[in-house]
Amino acid sequence: MEISRYYTPTRVVFGKNALSELGGELKKENAKKVLVHFGGQSAKKSGLLDKVLSILDENGISHVELGGVKPNPRLSLVREGIALGKKEGIDFIIALGGGSVIDSSKAIGYGLKYEKDVWDFYSGKAKPEGAVGVGAILTIAAAGSEMSDSSVITNDESGWLKRGCNSDVCRCHFAIMDPEYTYTLPPYQSACGTVDIIMHTLERFFHSGDGISLTDNIATAMIKSVIESGRKVMEDPDDYEARANLMWASSISHNGLMQVGNDNRGDWTCHQMEHELSGMFDIAHGAGLAIVFPAWARYIYKDHVERFAKLGNLVFSYEGNDEATALKTIETFESIFHSLGMPVHLKDAGIELDEKKMEELLDKLTNNNTRTLGVFHNLKRDDMRKVYEIAR
Repeated sequence: MEISRYYTPTRVVFGKNALSELGGELKKENAKKVLVHFGGQSAKKSGLLDKVLSILDENGISHVELGGVKPNPRLSLVREGIALGKKEGIDFIIALGGGSVIDSSKAIGYGLKYEKDVWDFYSGKAKPEGAVGVGAILTIAAAGSEMSDSSVITNDESGWLKRGCNSDVCRCHFAIMDPEYTYTLPPYQSACGTVDIIMHTLERFFHSGDGISLTDNIATAMIKSVIESGRKVMEDPDDYEARANLMWASSISHNGLMQVGNDNRGDWTCHQMEHELSGMFDIAHGAGLAIVFPAWARYIYKDHVERFAKLGNLVFSYEGNDEATALKTIETFESIFHSLGMPVHLKDAGIELDEKKMEELLDKLTNNNTRTLGVFHNLKRDDMRKVYEIAR
């Protein structure tokens, strides 16, 4: 068993009226001029943006705003934010939104402390050594970026590459989390978020070495809760407990807790394969994961029957340690994703993966055939092709 490391510096303010703590949190940061970064019109229409700006004014904190973050956040907007931040002398960033907004904010934070091209961190040319601080006001339970060390950006200026950068220097200094802010989410986004949370947990469940039963039990209990809560919010968007369960699960599924006691990494093949899909076809991340996971699992499960069967035993109370139980577990996850309204095949999402696009995907995924994927089950280029073929 490898050494595990667990680091969670983010201060969490959780519950109804959590926004009332924003002023105090910013004072802890000694913030003088803040960039408020957000997505589309929902932040304005809901009145949340105005509330945030009022709190800043009440506390004598100057601010500038930058909206326009899209799912699969774009490098072009990150660069715009960096230029704006440098011009205005920004010393702190408020990420008002979900994972895309937080990831974009983290990237801007990197760029404000770097004299070269911020894409260097995402292409692997450099490692960040500092970042302007970010505080999150979470409005979507999904990505877990509010407590993770991760930021994923899509390069819309060169090849539509979607790449991630992991560093502790980008971790949010605080996260304000009021589940009521998620009441107005469209059902599709709630479903995507539910799948994303499940997959952040499963990626770590499928690790390469020995593990401990406590981490398995925590992980699978959380998956059960997320499935139940996801179904409830689809029926009643204003179910506070269900929304709260999803919001907290979003954070702890991706803050490192689910990997303590195992190889401290997890597999992450499904995420990598989905990143290329959403980079090319601009599909929602959770929807892409709902497509990739069943295909990946069907391709590899016969070599890992015990692990897949154990997952079914712990999450669905199945009995057995055989191939039939393993396959039933995979089919059940696929059925759950489908019941949430998620696509489970590429064709369900209107994606036609012809041979030309397949080759382009595989070139990007393998860095022109220079890398493989996965620590639980290592995939080479031809293996990745077969997973995508199953996903069709």
